[in-house]
Amino acid sequence: ASEIVVGANSHICLWEGGNAAGLAGISTRQVYEDPNTAQLDSDTIRDCWVLDDDDHTPKTRVLCLENTHNMMGGVALPPTYMDAMSELAKNELNLRLHLDGARVMNAIVAQSSNDNNNSSSPATAETTRSLAQRLCRGVDSISVCLSKGLGSPLGSVLVGETEFIRLAKRARKRCGGGMRQAGVVAAMGLYAIQHNVNLLADDHERAQRLANVLQQHDFILPLNGGRVDTNIIFFQLPTYCTIPREQFTQQLSDEYGILIGGGYSRGRLFRVCTHLNVNDEDVDRAGQAIVQLAQSCIK
Repeated sequence: ASEIVVGANSHICLWEGGNAAGLAGISTRQVYEDPNTAQLDSDTIRDCWVLDDDDHTPKTRVLCLENTHNMMGGVALPPTYMDAMSELAKNELNLRLHLDGARVMNAIVAQSSNDNNNSSSPATAETTRSLAQRLCRGVDSISVCLSKGLGSPLGSVLVGETEFIRLAKRARKRCGGGMRQAGVVAAMGLYAIQHNVNLLADDHERAQRLANVLQQHDFILPLNGGRVDTNIIFFQLPTYCTIPREQFTQQLSDEYGILIGGGYSRGRLFRVCTHLNVNDEDVDRAGQAIVQLAQSCIK
């Protein structure tokens, strides 16, 4: 039997219905991410690694990373870390390296902003390609979502070597994932890639704008030391707000028309994502509504 090494809070581990075990008979070895960086510790990965023929243990085959990391607050993993993980997996431990890059375009844009010292000038296509190569050059396979921030109605792309893709197509067919006349879906995905990547920087700025408002009113951003890298914010209600979680999200929807995710980490965390259908006015209105509802607890 085989196993894969994954982050304990990764999408593969938490939100895929146990498909590694259910569909492939593969166990998952979970490694907890650093709470401030979402990175996996190299020595811990080494401790997980099993390659010899011991009938007590599965053989470690793949190391899986997630960039950006959803449940760690949209953290963007930098190229230096990606390179280090590639060196560890492929050259030291003889593992394949898979990247859950559902939001990798957000990581690319965030890195571009860092490289340009947060310049407001949009990245050129050449810059984007260069950063994509830097972030992904060491992985064996990567999945990229075309909806989420890019805004395509549906679709994702799996990237890898020819033989890997051939096997992936067979696996997809067995799972009922084949699709006829898919050109219209591909066209929408191409449009999203060609036109919407630079718009992700606006999402990041708006997320930071909303985070600033929440922090000014004693909301707690417990992940990454309160830092917002991309378009995802996780927050806890201020201690003065005693509204139950289900009631808070319901009132926010019914009274203000604002939809947020709630119930993460046993109900303690709420999640907000900015996207290309949200403008500055929407973000300001959302921040005002969240603060007003929380402050309604104060007598």
